[in-house]
Amino acid sequence: MKKILAFALCGALIFSSCSSMNKAGKGTLWGAGGGAIAGAALGYLIGGDLKSAAIGATAGTAVGATTGAVIGQKMDKKAAELAALNAKVETFEINGLEAIRITFDNGILFKTNEVVLNAEAQKSLQNFAAAMADLPDTDITIWGHTDNTGSEAVNKRISKQRAAAVEKCLADAGLKNKMIAEGKSYDLPVASNDTAEGRAQNRRVEVYVTANEAMIAAAEAGTLK
Repeated sequence: MKKILAFALCGALIFSSCSSMNKAGKGTLWGAGGGAIAGAALGYLIGGDLKSAAIGATAGTAVGATTGAVIGQKMDKKAAELAALNAKVETFEINGLEAIRITFDNGILFKTNEVVLNAEAQKSLQNFAAAMADLPDTDITIWGHTDNTGSEAVNKRISKQRAAAVEKCLADAGLKNKMIAEGKSYDLPVASNDTAEGRAQNRRVEVYVTANEAMIAAAEAGTLK
């Protein structure tokens, strides 16, 4: 089954997603032990449409079933590897393409109102970069998010700086993939901003990994290994 993968490092990540209202709930959550739980679908992308979200260069590209299956096998293998890094993995489908989504909780990544990664967060990102070394034919899109405390301008700046900090850390760790960092302010909450717990969930950074044109071409040509 073609799916999107989402995983959490060090138990600090929250996963959610769905390609559209009609496709909601058709995913798999991979736990740290390597097992899978069917039917995982959480958060703000339920009922949404990643085709309009500009995640990666090819996220909106429809592919044939055979191509999607080949890419799906590649991503499933990577999901199992990432799950071994004390990770949780959620899978689901967008336009027949499989991808990876990582959601980092800002309580682990940053101190309150700061944009500097702590040592634990840097180590998690370094581990992720190392695990992705054998999957270079992918695009990395990094989204920073905030809660709704403060002005739109301030939150836009903070969310962008947090995404940029993750981008720099991954680059410094040797990740060669094309990366785009964006700040989403408080526009895409995964929980209510009316409670402290909800606001904590909304202060996060997400990393999306999508097949790029080279991977799609290799899958279509039957040369993707």
